[in-house]
Amino acid sequence: MWTVVQPDGTVAAGWYLLPLRLFLGITFLFAGLQKLANPDFLRNASPTSIHAQLVGATHHSPIHALIGHLVPIAPMVGVLIALGEAAIGVGVLIGLSVRMASIAGMALSFGLFLTVSYHSSPYFTGSDIVFFFAWTPLALAGAAGAPALDTWLTERRETRTPALGGGARQVVLSRRAFTGIVAAVALVGAGLAAVIGRAVGGAATTASGTGTLGGGTTVPSTTATTGTGGSTTPPTAAAPAGTALGPATSVPVGGSASFTDPASGDPSLVIQQAAGEFVAFDAICPHAGCTVAYQSSSQVIACPCHGSTFNPKTGDVTQGPATSGLTAIKIIKGANGDLYVPK
Repeated sequence: MWTVVQPDGTVAAGWYLLPLRLFLGITFLFAGLQKLANPDFLRNASPTSIHAQLVGATHHSPIHALIGHLVPIAPMVGVLIALGEAAIGVGVLIGLSVRMASIAGMALSFGLFLTVSYHSSPYFTGSDIVFFFAWTPLALAGAAGAPALDTWLTERRETRTPALGGGARQVVLSRRAFTGIVAAVALVGAGLAAVIGRAVGGAATTASGTGTLGGGTTVPSTTATTGTGGSTTPPTAAAPAGTALGPATSVPVGGSASFTDPASGDPSLVIQQAAGEFVAFDAICPHAGCTVAYQSSSQVIACPCHGSTFNPKTGDVTQGPATSGLTAIKIIKGANGDLYVPK
């Protein structure tokens, strides 16, 4: 069992597929644990959250009608995706139900292709379609003679003598027991990753210079009023006509804050690189619909999906694969200290 060269001189196909199997298993396990450990992934207000990614997909995905129903339960969707990736990774790495895990990997990769990288141009710049086809050999061949629990259980079943009786049933029970143990280990590991990630990353979110603007209230312009006897009473603070986003102090100097564009409903971000200088952009990457974020340390707007970067002053592309820049949103600061998207 697990000998590279078989008695007939051939090499089992699973040995040829082993590098691919290890790569996919490690990648999916890492991706799942990384999502669970990231405190911003499940926080709807974060520009890099699963909620922001789903909102972006509703504008670009061919299955936008379906995704629209998932936006209200985005955190639950994010947890299911993360746990699914971790479970697929563990199953493939230890070789338990490799075919089933690979088919699940194909389904998840295809779903991500339809929601995240469908509009990648050229198409091969999106990794999800590549992952989809990378899973197909394992889905067809399984472990195929390479080191795996599947291979060990198969060998155990074939070597059992009929005199033992119930061998096949015991093998099935063993497989289920192994599956249960693996699932328990994966859940415990995922839980630990989530706890550690939130403990370590909780403070990092604030330190990164990213805030959140509330508001969204449409107000008319404020003018002076005339009181009794013709006296004029100045307003406490003039408010321009438009949609109030929230206090300008919510945007740290040298940092950014996220908000929802009142005109399009898209996730957006406002940046204050220098005190009192505010610029705002639609945060949906024109390449594949992911939500971009401002990185204060490197002073660029970056897409977390495919690495496109944009100028934080103009929104122009500084690095592809995006071929067009971010849409600018006019934003002004009222005398009352709030930020507005004017009419």
